[in-house]
Amino acid sequence: MAGINDTPGDDPRLSYQEALALVELPPLPSSAGTTSGSVRRFMSTSPVYVQTTDYPRDHPLWGMHKSGFGGHVYAQSGLAAYKVWKSVEDQKGAKSHERLGIHTIHGYFTLAAKPDRPFVYHVQVLTTLRSLATLSVTAYQPSQPSTNPKADYFPLADGSLPLEPPSFTGIVSFKLAEAHSSGVNSQEAPPQVRFADILSSRPPSEWAPSPITDIEAIVEYFAQENQSIVGLFPMVDVKKVDMSAYNRDKPPHERREIALYRLVKPLPSPADGNDSVLVHAFAADRNGLLMVGNHNGLGHKFGKAATISNTFVVHENVDEAVMEYGTGEGKGLGNEWWVMEYSFPRTARGRGIVVNKIWSPKGVHVATEYQDGVVRSNEASQRVKL
Repeated sequence: MAGINDTPGDDPRLSYQEALALVELPPLPSSAGTTSGSVRRFMSTSPVYVQTTDYPRDHPLWGMHKSGFGGHVYAQSGLAAYKVWKSVEDQKGAKSHERLGIHTIHGYFTLAAKPDRPFVYHVQVLTTLRSLATLSVTAYQPSQPSTNPKADYFPLADGSLPLEPPSFTGIVSFKLAEAHSSGVNSQEAPPQVRFADILSSRPPSEWAPSPITDIEAIVEYFAQENQSIVGLFPMVDVKKVDMSAYNRDKPPHERREIALYRLVKPLPSPADGNDSVLVHAFAADRNGLLMVGNHNGLGHKFGKAATISNTFVVHENVDEAVMEYGTGEGKGLGNEWWVMEYSFPRTARGRGIVVNKIWSPKGVHVATEYQDGVVRSNEASQRVKL
């Protein structure tokens, strides 16, 4: 079965700028400007992606999962912080070599994302140094659905609705670009080398689409039905490499999963490394905790997976994170695929951690995601509530 979005013409998957679009709201009564201590507010205008709505409407899995994708609020929080910091630098008249790039995003998830209402972000500058700045971001959602009954976009009026307690709280840091210190630049061999035999066995585009819901029982069901659904996951096309032979007979902490990804539509022009960093952060959140369950024997009795905390660290200057759009194969601008390498070093006490390394097409370890979250069996989920 072809994917539900495998149709001629334009790709219906949302671009980065469409999925994470923000409008600025009026300042709070006691806050104005962008100096330390003030708060600026933004509101999302596109609904958060919900994975199980990608299944056919007559399928039993359609609408099974009501919550939105957590990577949306995570990456959009980074974008809201970037907008504020960029305006601070613009006001200062900062030259290109003086501008800071996204360095880390640290965040905590406290309420599930509701797709029928926007996110409202409160952003505050905390510290400003020549080479480092930190901003806090708190994301809220209204306590009632959007004033647009279809909830296919969120009008400005939604920004005046009363708010629930925070859905997400985070700190975003920005750092000045610099050269390698005394030429020091070390990393392990990239997956393109360590898994060369596997990755070279077929062109990247011929690997299966990343599962909409990467739970073993669901994946097996669709395999039996010989179905492949691409879905409407925004920003990037993601392929999952078959690592089953490599992982066989290994304990969970030694196993690896590999995903290949590239843009579905061009980024805003001119290219900005910070925009690309946020695409990587968005993509990195996909399916990680579900794979933790699969590798720890919960794939046929999955109860719950939910992120508690997520940290994204950029190891390079943001220029190394820039993604180019392309649709071909082989070497060439935009044709090459980025690599996510997942590992699962610890699972216990109803939680698991995912370490997801982001590798460039050239084999540079650009960033790492450290995601800690709830991973429970269906029996445990009936006894415990976060």
